[in-house]
Amino acid sequence: MSQSIIDYQNFIDGRFVADEKGDWIEVENPATQEVLARIPDSGAAAVEAAVTAARRAQPAWEKLPAIQRAGYLRKIANKIRENGDRLANIIVKEQGKTQALAKVEAFFTADYFDYMAEWARRLEGEVLTSDRAGESIFLMRKPLGVVAGVLPWNFPFFLIARKVAPALVTGNTIVLKPSEETPINAYEFAKLVAETDLPAGVISLVGGRGAGTGNALTSHPGIDLITFTGSVGTGQRIMAAAASNLTRVNLELGGKAPAIVLADANLDLAAKAIYDSRVINTGQVCNCAERVYVEKKVAAELTDKLAKLMAATRYGDPSATADLEMGPLINKAARDKLVGIVDRARAAGAEVVTGGKIASLEKGWHYEPTLVIGNKSGSEIMTKETFGPVLPIQTVDSLEEAIDLSNDSEYGLTSSIFTNDLNSAFRAVRDLKFGETYINRENFEAMQGYHAGRKKSGIGGADGKHGLYEFTETHVVYLNHG
Repeated sequence: MSQSIIDYQNFIDGRFVADEKGDWIEVENPATQEVLARIPDSGAAAVEAAVTAARRAQPAWEKLPAIQRAGYLRKIANKIRENGDRLANIIVKEQGKTQALAKVEAFFTADYFDYMAEWARRLEGEVLTSDRAGESIFLMRKPLGVVAGVLPWNFPFFLIARKVAPALVTGNTIVLKPSEETPINAYEFAKLVAETDLPAGVISLVGGRGAGTGNALTSHPGIDLITFTGSVGTGQRIMAAAASNLTRVNLELGGKAPAIVLADANLDLAAKAIYDSRVINTGQVCNCAERVYVEKKVAAELTDKLAKLMAATRYGDPSATADLEMGPLINKAARDKLVGIVDRARAAGAEVVTGGKIASLEKGWHYEPTLVIGNKSGSEIMTKETFGPVLPIQTVDSLEEAIDLSNDSEYGLTSSIFTNDLNSAFRAVRDLKFGETYINRENFEAMQGYHAGRKKSGIGGADGKHGLYEFTETHVVYLNHG
Protein backbone atom coordinates (compact mmCIF):
# COMPACT_ATOMS: atom_id res chain seq x y z
CA MET A 1 0.00 0.00 0.00
CA SER A 2 1.32 3.47 -0.92
CA GLN A 3 2.77 5.51 1.93
CA SER A 4 0.82 8.53 0.67
CA ILE A 5 -2.52 6.97 1.59
CA ILE A 6 -4.08 8.67 4.63
CA ASP A 7 -5.95 6.77 7.31
CA TYR A 8 -8.67 8.98 8.82
CA GLN A 9 -10.25 8.67 12.24
CA ASN A 10 -13.77 9.44 13.35
CA PHE A 11 -14.44 12.80 15.00
CA ILE A 12 -16.49 12.19 18.15
CA ASP A 13 -17.05 14.52 21.11
CA GLY A 14 -14.38 16.95 19.93
CA ARG A 15 -11.66 14.33 19.44
CA PHE A 16 -10.36 12.11 16.64
CA VAL A 17 -10.68 8.51 17.76
CA ALA A 18 -9.90 5.12 16.25
CA ASP A 19 -12.83 2.85 15.54
CA GLU A 20 -12.69 -0.27 17.67
CA LYS A 21 -14.10 -2.42 14.87
CA GLY A 22 -10.89 -1.90 12.89
CA ASP A 23 -12.40 -2.27 9.40
CA TRP A 24 -11.51 0.14 6.60
CA ILE A 25 -12.98 1.48 3.36
CA GLU A 26 -10.66 2.55 0.57
CA VAL A 27 -11.48 5.79 -1.23
CA GLU A 28 -10.58 5.99 -4.92
CA ASN A 29 -10.09 8.75 -7.45
CA PRO A 30 -12.78 7.93 -10.05
CA ALA A 31 -10.74 9.51 -12.84
CA THR A 32 -7.63 7.38 -12.23
CA GLN A 33 -8.78 4.54 -9.91
CA GLU A 34 -5.93 5.47 -7.58
CA VAL A 35 -6.52 4.80 -3.86
CA LEU A 36 -6.40 8.12 -2.00
CA ALA A 37 -7.25 7.30 1.61
CA ARG A 38 -8.97 4.93 4.00
CA ILE A 39 -11.80 5.69 6.40
CA PRO A 40 -13.26 3.59 9.21
CA ASP A 41 -16.15 1.28 8.38
CA SER A 42 -17.54 2.15 11.78
CA GLY A 43 -19.44 -0.16 14.05
CA ALA A 44 -22.45 0.49 16.24
CA ALA A 45 -20.19 1.51 19.15
CA ALA A 46 -18.90 4.54 17.24
CA VAL A 47 -22.43 5.61 16.34
CA GLU A 48 -23.51 5.20 19.96
CA ALA A 49 -20.59 7.32 21.18
CA ALA A 50 -21.32 10.07 18.64
CA VAL A 51 -25.05 10.22 19.42
CA THR A 52 -24.37 10.17 23.16
CA ALA A 53 -21.93 13.06 22.80
CA ALA A 54 -24.44 15.01 20.71
CA ARG A 55 -27.23 14.48 23.24
CA ARG A 56 -24.94 15.54 26.07
CA ALA A 57 -23.88 18.72 24.27
CA GLN A 58 -27.30 19.75 22.98
CA PRO A 59 -28.96 21.33 26.07
CA ALA A 60 -26.11 23.76 26.67
CA TRP A 61 -25.86 24.52 22.95
CA GLU A 62 -29.59 25.31 22.79
CA LYS A 63 -29.31 27.69 25.74
CA LEU A 64 -26.70 29.83 23.99
CA PRO A 65 -28.23 32.91 22.36
CA ALA A 66 -28.70 32.23 18.66
CA ILE A 67 -26.31 35.06 17.78
CA GLN A 68 -23.57 33.27 19.71
CA ARG A 69 -24.28 30.04 17.87
CA ALA A 70 -24.06 32.03 14.64
CA GLY A 71 -20.61 33.21 15.67
CA TYR A 72 -19.36 29.64 15.54
CA LEU A 73 -20.81 29.24 12.06
CA ARG A 74 -18.84 32.29 10.95
CA LYS A 75 -15.65 30.84 12.42
CA ILE A 76 -16.22 27.66 10.42
CA ALA A 77 -16.89 29.70 7.28
CA ASN A 78 -13.62 31.57 7.75
CA LYS A 79 -11.71 28.30 8.19
CA ILE A 80 -13.22 27.00 4.95
CA ARG A 81 -12.18 30.11 3.03
CA GLU A 82 -8.67 29.93 4.39
CA ASN A 83 -8.45 26.37 3.09
CA GLY A 84 -10.70 26.76 0.06
CA ASP A 85 -8.21 25.90 -2.67
CA ARG A 86 -6.93 22.85 -0.78
CA LEU A 87 -10.49 21.63 -0.16
CA ALA A 88 -11.35 22.13 -3.83
CA ASN A 89 -8.40 19.98 -4.85
CA ILE A 90 -9.62 17.23 -2.52
CA ILE A 91 -13.09 17.37 -4.07
CA VAL A 92 -11.58 17.14 -7.56
CA LYS A 93 -9.62 14.02 -6.66
CA GLU A 94 -12.20 12.06 -4.71
CA GLN A 95 -15.33 13.02 -6.64
CA GLY A 96 -14.06 13.74 -10.15
CA LYS A 97 -15.49 17.26 -10.21
CA THR A 98 -13.90 19.81 -12.55
CA GLN A 99 -11.52 22.26 -10.91
CA ALA A 100 -13.76 25.26 -11.57
CA LEU A 101 -16.86 23.60 -10.12
CA ALA A 102 -14.96 22.23 -7.12
CA LYS A 103 -13.73 25.70 -6.28
CA VAL A 104 -17.29 27.04 -6.54
CA GLU A 105 -18.45 24.27 -4.20
CA ALA A 106 -15.77 24.96 -1.60
CA PHE A 107 -16.29 28.71 -1.39
CA PHE A 108 -20.08 28.54 -1.78
CA THR A 109 -20.08 26.25 1.25
CA ALA A 110 -18.45 29.02 3.28
CA ASP A 111 -21.02 31.50 1.97
CA TYR A 112 -23.82 29.14 3.02
CA PHE A 113 -22.52 29.00 6.60
CA ASP A 114 -22.47 32.79 6.67
CA TYR A 115 -25.96 32.99 5.14
CA MET A 116 -27.45 30.68 7.76
CA ALA A 117 -25.63 32.58 10.50
CA GLU A 118 -27.56 35.68 9.43
CA TRP A 119 -30.79 33.97 10.50
CA ALA A 120 -29.79 34.09 14.16
CA ARG A 121 -31.65 37.37 14.67
CA ARG A 122 -34.49 36.36 12.35
CA LEU A 123 -35.78 33.18 13.99
CA GLU A 124 -39.43 33.96 14.57
CA GLY A 125 -42.45 32.66 16.42
CA GLU A 126 -46.01 33.95 16.28
CA VAL A 127 -48.55 35.63 18.54
CA LEU A 128 -52.04 34.25 17.89
CA THR A 129 -55.42 35.70 18.78
CA SER A 130 -57.22 33.85 21.55
CA ASP A 131 -60.96 33.23 21.79
CA ARG A 132 -60.78 34.00 25.50
CA ALA A 133 -60.58 37.36 27.21
CA GLY A 134 -57.33 37.92 29.07
CA GLU A 135 -55.40 35.22 27.23
CA SER A 136 -52.51 35.31 24.78
CA ILE A 137 -51.32 32.45 22.59
CA PHE A 138 -47.68 32.20 21.60
CA LEU A 139 -46.20 29.83 19.01
CA MET A 140 -42.49 29.30 19.61
CA ARG A 141 -39.93 27.49 17.48
CA LYS A 142 -37.47 25.25 19.28
CA PRO A 143 -34.71 22.89 18.15
CA LEU A 144 -35.55 19.25 17.59
CA GLY A 145 -32.49 17.97 19.45
CA VAL A 146 -29.96 15.74 17.68
CA VAL A 147 -29.82 15.60 13.89
CA ALA A 148 -28.35 12.79 11.78
CA GLY A 149 -26.92 14.22 8.55
CA VAL A 150 -26.38 11.55 5.89
CA LEU A 151 -24.38 13.03 3.02
CA PRO A 152 -24.33 12.27 -0.72
CA TRP A 153 -21.28 11.95 -2.96
CA ASN A 154 -22.20 14.33 -5.79
CA PHE A 155 -21.89 17.63 -3.88
CA PRO A 156 -20.36 16.21 -0.71
CA PHE A 157 -18.84 19.35 0.74
CA PHE A 158 -21.70 21.75 0.11
CA LEU A 159 -24.18 19.32 1.62
CA ILE A 160 -22.24 19.49 4.88
CA ALA A 161 -23.21 23.14 5.09
CA ARG A 162 -26.79 22.49 3.99
CA LYS A 163 -27.24 20.13 6.92
CA VAL A 164 -24.90 21.50 9.59
CA ALA A 165 -25.53 25.25 9.33
CA PRO A 166 -29.34 25.31 9.79
CA ALA A 167 -29.14 22.57 12.41
CA LEU A 168 -26.64 24.47 14.54
CA VAL A 169 -28.07 27.97 14.27
CA THR A 170 -31.48 26.69 15.44
CA GLY A 171 -29.93 24.98 18.49
CA ASN A 172 -29.51 21.37 17.39
CA THR A 173 -26.39 19.24 17.50
CA ILE A 174 -25.51 16.93 14.60
CA VAL A 175 -23.84 13.63 13.75
CA LEU A 176 -22.64 13.39 10.14
CA LYS A 177 -22.11 10.28 8.05
CA PRO A 178 -20.37 11.04 4.74
CA SER A 179 -20.77 8.90 1.65
CA GLU A 180 -18.17 6.16 1.52
CA GLU A 181 -17.48 7.28 -2.06
CA THR A 182 -16.41 10.83 -1.07
CA PRO A 183 -15.62 11.06 2.65
CA ILE A 184 -12.22 12.77 2.61
CA ASN A 185 -13.62 16.31 2.37
CA ALA A 186 -15.84 15.62 5.42
CA TYR A 187 -12.91 14.42 7.52
CA GLU A 188 -10.92 17.48 6.47
CA PHE A 189 -13.93 19.59 7.46
CA ALA A 190 -13.86 17.93 10.88
CA LYS A 191 -10.20 18.93 11.21
CA LEU A 192 -11.18 22.55 10.59
CA VAL A 193 -13.96 22.31 13.17
CA ALA A 194 -11.41 20.95 15.66
CA GLU A 195 -9.32 24.08 15.12
CA THR A 196 -12.19 26.27 16.36
CA ASP A 197 -13.52 26.48 19.91
CA LEU A 198 -16.85 24.88 19.00
CA PRO A 199 -18.04 22.97 22.09
CA ALA A 200 -17.31 19.24 22.00
CA GLY A 201 -20.15 17.07 20.74
CA VAL A 202 -21.94 19.76 18.75
CA ILE A 203 -20.60 18.24 15.51
CA SER A 204 -19.46 14.63 15.27
CA LEU A 205 -18.58 12.54 12.24
CA VAL A 206 -18.53 8.78 11.74
CA GLY A 207 -17.59 7.00 8.54
CA GLY A 208 -18.92 3.76 7.13
CA ARG A 209 -21.23 2.06 4.70
CA GLY A 210 -24.95 2.67 4.61
CA ALA A 211 -26.01 -0.87 5.47
CA GLY A 212 -23.97 -0.86 8.67
CA THR A 213 -23.03 2.56 9.97
CA GLY A 214 -25.87 4.35 8.22
CA ASN A 215 -28.51 1.98 9.51
CA ALA A 216 -27.14 2.16 13.06
CA LEU A 217 -27.37 5.95 12.92
CA THR A 218 -30.78 6.29 11.28
CA SER A 219 -32.40 3.67 13.52
CA HIS A 220 -30.92 5.11 16.72
CA PRO A 221 -33.57 6.23 19.25
CA GLY A 222 -31.42 9.22 20.21
CA ILE A 223 -31.85 10.86 16.80
CA ASP A 224 -34.64 13.44 16.43
CA LEU A 225 -34.31 14.26 12.72
CA ILE A 226 -32.66 12.46 9.81
CA THR A 227 -31.70 14.68 6.90
CA PHE A 228 -30.56 12.75 3.84
CA THR A 229 -29.68 13.55 0.24
CA GLY A 230 -29.36 10.68 -2.22
CA SER A 231 -31.21 7.99 -4.11
CA VAL A 232 -34.86 6.99 -3.77
CA GLY A 233 -33.91 3.47 -2.72
CA THR A 234 -31.68 4.65 0.10
CA GLY A 235 -34.32 7.18 1.15
CA GLN A 236 -36.87 4.38 1.42
CA ARG A 237 -34.50 2.32 3.58
CA ILE A 238 -33.89 5.33 5.82
CA MET A 239 -37.64 5.82 6.27
CA ALA A 240 -37.95 2.17 7.22
CA ALA A 241 -35.10 2.50 9.73
CA ALA A 242 -36.67 5.65 11.20
CA ALA A 243 -40.12 4.09 11.50
CA SER A 244 -39.56 2.18 14.74
CA ASN A 245 -38.74 5.42 16.58
CA LEU A 246 -41.07 7.65 14.51
CA THR A 247 -38.03 9.79 13.80
CA ARG A 248 -38.68 12.74 11.52
CA VAL A 249 -37.10 12.60 8.09
CA ASN A 250 -36.05 15.24 5.57
CA LEU A 251 -35.27 13.61 2.24
CA GLU A 252 -33.97 15.06 -1.02
CA LEU A 253 -34.06 12.17 -3.46
CA GLY A 254 -33.95 11.60 -7.20
CA GLY A 255 -35.21 13.58 -10.14
CA LYS A 256 -36.03 13.31 -13.82
CA ALA A 257 -36.24 17.00 -14.62
CA PRO A 258 -38.03 17.86 -17.87
CA ALA A 259 -36.94 20.77 -20.05
CA ILE A 260 -39.70 22.09 -22.31
CA VAL A 261 -38.63 24.04 -25.40
CA LEU A 262 -41.35 25.86 -27.34
CA ALA A 263 -41.12 27.04 -30.93
CA ASP A 264 -40.85 30.70 -29.91
CA ALA A 265 -37.87 30.10 -27.60
CA ASN A 266 -34.40 31.54 -28.01
CA LEU A 267 -32.84 28.27 -29.17
CA ASP A 268 -29.26 29.33 -28.58
CA LEU A 269 -30.11 30.18 -24.98
CA ALA A 270 -32.12 26.98 -24.57
CA ALA A 271 -29.44 24.73 -26.00
CA LYS A 272 -26.68 26.25 -23.87
CA ALA A 273 -28.74 26.19 -20.68
CA ILE A 274 -29.83 22.58 -21.19
CA TYR A 275 -26.31 21.55 -22.13
CA ASP A 276 -24.83 23.24 -19.06
CA SER A 277 -27.50 21.59 -16.95
CA ARG A 278 -26.68 18.15 -18.36
CA VAL A 279 -22.86 18.01 -18.25
CA ILE A 280 -22.36 19.86 -14.96
CA ASN A 281 -20.78 17.42 -12.51
CA THR A 282 -20.91 14.83 -15.34
CA GLY A 283 -24.70 14.87 -15.20
CA GLN A 284 -24.67 13.68 -11.60
CA VAL A 285 -27.03 16.33 -10.25
CA CYS A 286 -30.55 15.47 -9.10
CA ASN A 287 -32.09 18.80 -10.14
CA CYS A 288 -30.61 19.18 -13.64
CA ALA A 289 -32.29 18.56 -16.99
CA GLU A 290 -32.71 14.82 -17.62
CA ARG A 291 -35.13 14.89 -20.58
CA VAL A 292 -36.20 17.38 -23.26
CA TYR A 293 -39.64 17.92 -24.79
CA VAL A 294 -39.37 20.16 -27.86
CA GLU A 295 -42.03 21.36 -30.29
CA LYS A 296 -41.64 19.65 -33.66
CA LYS A 297 -41.20 22.91 -35.57
CA VAL A 298 -37.81 23.56 -33.92
CA ALA A 299 -36.78 20.02 -32.93
CA ALA A 300 -34.20 19.56 -35.69
CA GLU A 301 -32.60 22.94 -35.05
CA LEU A 302 -32.40 22.43 -31.29
CA THR A 303 -31.03 18.91 -31.75
CA ASP A 304 -28.30 20.22 -34.03
CA LYS A 305 -27.27 22.89 -31.53
CA LEU A 306 -27.23 20.42 -28.63
CA ALA A 307 -25.31 17.83 -30.64
CA LYS A 308 -22.56 20.32 -31.44
CA LEU A 309 -22.26 21.35 -27.81
CA MET A 310 -22.20 17.76 -26.54
CA ALA A 311 -19.66 16.65 -29.14
CA ALA A 312 -17.33 19.55 -28.29
CA THR A 313 -17.29 18.79 -24.55
CA ARG A 314 -13.81 18.65 -23.05
CA TYR A 315 -13.65 15.80 -20.55
CA GLY A 316 -11.04 13.67 -18.81
CA ASP A 317 -9.09 13.69 -15.54
CA PRO A 318 -9.83 17.05 -13.86
CA SER A 319 -6.80 16.68 -11.59
CA ALA A 320 -4.56 16.76 -14.64
CA THR A 321 -6.37 19.35 -16.79
CA ALA A 322 -7.75 22.61 -15.43
CA ASP A 323 -10.23 23.71 -18.11
CA LEU A 324 -12.41 20.64 -18.52
CA GLU A 325 -16.18 20.80 -18.70
CA MET A 326 -16.72 17.27 -17.42
CA GLY A 327 -14.97 14.59 -15.40
CA PRO A 328 -15.67 10.91 -14.74
CA LEU A 329 -18.69 9.20 -13.28
CA ILE A 330 -18.37 8.31 -9.62
CA ASN A 331 -17.73 4.57 -10.09
CA LYS A 332 -17.94 1.60 -12.45
CA ALA A 333 -21.55 0.84 -11.48
CA ALA A 334 -22.63 4.35 -12.47
CA ARG A 335 -20.88 4.05 -15.83
CA ASP A 336 -22.26 0.58 -16.51
CA LYS A 337 -25.77 1.84 -15.71
CA LEU A 338 -25.46 4.43 -18.49
CA VAL A 339 -24.15 1.81 -20.93
CA GLY A 340 -27.23 -0.32 -20.30
CA ILE A 341 -29.73 2.55 -20.56
CA VAL A 342 -28.32 3.85 -23.85
CA ASP A 343 -27.93 0.39 -25.38
CA ARG A 344 -31.53 -0.50 -24.54
CA ALA A 345 -32.78 2.81 -25.98
CA ARG A 346 -30.88 2.14 -29.20
CA ALA A 347 -32.29 -1.39 -29.38
CA ALA A 348 -35.80 0.04 -28.95
CA GLY A 349 -35.39 2.27 -32.01
CA ALA A 350 -33.92 5.49 -30.61
CA GLU A 351 -31.03 7.15 -32.45
CA VAL A 352 -27.79 8.16 -30.77
CA VAL A 353 -26.77 11.44 -32.41
CA THR A 354 -23.46 11.80 -30.60
CA GLY A 355 -21.62 9.82 -27.93
CA GLY A 356 -23.28 6.63 -26.79
CA LYS A 357 -20.26 4.70 -25.57
CA ILE A 358 -17.54 4.42 -22.95
CA ALA A 359 -14.88 7.07 -23.48
CA SER A 360 -11.57 5.88 -24.89
CA LEU A 361 -9.46 6.97 -21.95
CA GLU A 362 -6.87 4.76 -20.31
CA LYS A 363 -8.31 4.80 -16.79
CA GLY A 364 -11.36 6.02 -14.91
CA TRP A 365 -15.11 5.73 -15.20
CA HIS A 366 -15.66 8.00 -18.21
CA TYR A 367 -18.64 8.02 -20.58
CA GLU A 368 -19.03 10.19 -23.66
CA PRO A 369 -21.55 13.05 -23.57
CA THR A 370 -24.55 11.52 -25.32
CA LEU A 371 -27.59 12.86 -27.17
CA VAL A 372 -30.44 10.47 -28.00
CA ILE A 373 -33.43 11.29 -30.25
CA GLY A 374 -36.47 9.36 -31.44
CA ASN A 375 -37.47 8.42 -27.91
CA LYS A 376 -40.98 7.30 -27.03
CA SER A 377 -43.24 8.14 -24.12
CA GLY A 378 -42.85 5.70 -21.27
CA SER A 379 -39.46 4.41 -22.42
CA GLU A 380 -36.81 3.78 -19.80
CA ILE A 381 -34.57 6.60 -20.95
CA MET A 382 -37.45 9.10 -20.67
CA THR A 383 -38.68 7.92 -17.26
CA LYS A 384 -35.76 6.57 -15.22
CA GLU A 385 -33.05 8.78 -13.72
CA THR A 386 -29.81 8.34 -15.66
CA PHE A 387 -27.59 10.49 -13.42
CA GLY A 388 -24.99 10.89 -16.13
CA PRO A 389 -24.19 12.89 -19.30
CA VAL A 390 -27.01 11.37 -21.36
CA LEU A 391 -29.75 13.61 -22.75
CA PRO A 392 -32.86 12.13 -24.41
CA ILE A 393 -35.14 14.27 -26.60
CA GLN A 394 -38.79 13.71 -27.50
CA THR A 395 -40.81 15.87 -29.90
CA VAL A 396 -44.26 17.20 -28.98
CA ASP A 397 -47.07 19.02 -30.77
CA SER A 398 -47.95 21.51 -28.04
CA LEU A 399 -47.20 22.93 -24.62
CA GLU A 400 -50.10 20.94 -23.20
CA GLU A 401 -48.60 17.67 -24.45
CA ALA A 402 -45.21 18.63 -23.02
CA ILE A 403 -46.73 19.37 -19.62
CA ASP A 404 -48.66 16.10 -19.59
CA LEU A 405 -45.54 14.10 -20.44
CA SER A 406 -43.49 16.03 -17.90
CA ASN A 407 -45.97 15.25 -15.12
CA ASP A 408 -46.19 11.58 -16.09
CA SER A 409 -43.29 10.73 -13.78
CA GLU A 410 -42.66 9.31 -10.34
CA TYR A 411 -40.38 12.30 -9.70
CA GLY A 412 -41.23 15.93 -9.00
CA LEU A 413 -38.08 17.85 -8.10
CA THR A 414 -37.27 20.42 -10.79
CA SER A 415 -38.44 21.43 -14.26
CA SER A 416 -37.71 24.12 -16.83
CA ILE A 417 -39.31 25.84 -19.80
CA PHE A 418 -37.88 27.94 -22.62
CA THR A 419 -40.27 30.38 -24.26
CA ASN A 420 -40.60 34.08 -24.99
CA ASP A 421 -44.33 34.02 -24.27
CA LEU A 422 -45.19 34.99 -20.71
CA ASN A 423 -48.58 33.29 -20.88
CA SER A 424 -46.97 29.98 -21.87
CA ALA A 425 -44.40 30.30 -19.12
CA PHE A 426 -46.98 30.85 -16.42
CA ARG A 427 -49.28 28.15 -17.77
CA ALA A 428 -46.36 25.78 -17.28
CA VAL A 429 -45.75 27.13 -13.78
CA ARG A 430 -49.41 26.57 -12.95
CA ASP A 431 -49.64 23.03 -14.31
CA LEU A 432 -46.21 21.46 -13.77
CA LYS A 433 -46.18 19.22 -10.68
CA PHE A 434 -42.65 19.98 -9.53
CA GLY A 435 -41.05 21.72 -6.59
CA GLU A 436 -39.10 24.12 -8.83
CA THR A 437 -39.47 25.55 -12.33
CA TYR A 438 -36.71 27.46 -14.13
CA ILE A 439 -37.71 29.78 -16.97
CA ASN A 440 -35.14 30.52 -19.69
CA ARG A 441 -32.16 29.49 -17.54
CA GLU A 442 -30.21 26.47 -16.33
CA ASN A 443 -31.37 24.43 -13.34
CA PHE A 444 -29.48 25.65 -10.28
CA GLU A 445 -31.10 26.75 -7.06
CA ALA A 446 -30.35 29.72 -4.78
CA MET A 447 -29.49 29.42 -1.10
CA GLN A 448 -32.35 31.79 -0.20
CA GLY A 449 -34.94 29.72 -2.10
CA TYR A 450 -36.54 26.48 -0.98
CA HIS A 451 -35.23 23.34 -2.66
CA ALA A 452 -37.99 20.75 -2.29
CA GLY A 453 -39.52 18.02 -4.41
CA ARG A 454 -42.79 16.17 -4.76
CA LYS A 455 -43.68 12.50 -5.12
CA LYS A 456 -40.58 10.26 -4.97
CA SER A 457 -38.26 13.25 -5.14
CA GLY A 458 -38.45 13.70 -1.41
CA ILE A 459 -40.04 14.89 1.80
CA GLY A 460 -39.41 18.38 3.13
CA GLY A 461 -36.81 20.70 1.68
CA ALA A 462 -33.73 22.82 2.21
CA ASP A 463 -32.48 26.41 1.96
CA GLY A 464 -33.94 29.76 2.93
CA LYS A 465 -36.38 30.39 5.76
CA HIS A 466 -38.48 27.34 5.00
CA GLY A 467 -35.47 25.03 4.94
CA LEU A 468 -34.23 26.50 8.21
CA TYR A 469 -37.51 25.79 9.97
CA GLU A 470 -37.27 22.11 8.96
CA PHE A 471 -34.83 21.86 11.88
CA THR A 472 -37.32 23.20 14.44
CA GLU A 473 -40.52 22.09 16.12
CA THR A 474 -43.31 24.24 17.47
CA HIS A 475 -44.29 24.83 21.07
CA VAL A 476 -47.60 26.61 21.65
CA VAL A 477 -48.10 28.44 24.94
CA TYR A 478 -51.50 29.58 26.29
CA LEU A 479 -51.04 32.39 28.82
CA ASN A 480 -54.02 33.44 30.92
CA HIS A 481 -53.07 36.85 32.31
CA GLY A 482 -56.51 37.90 33.62
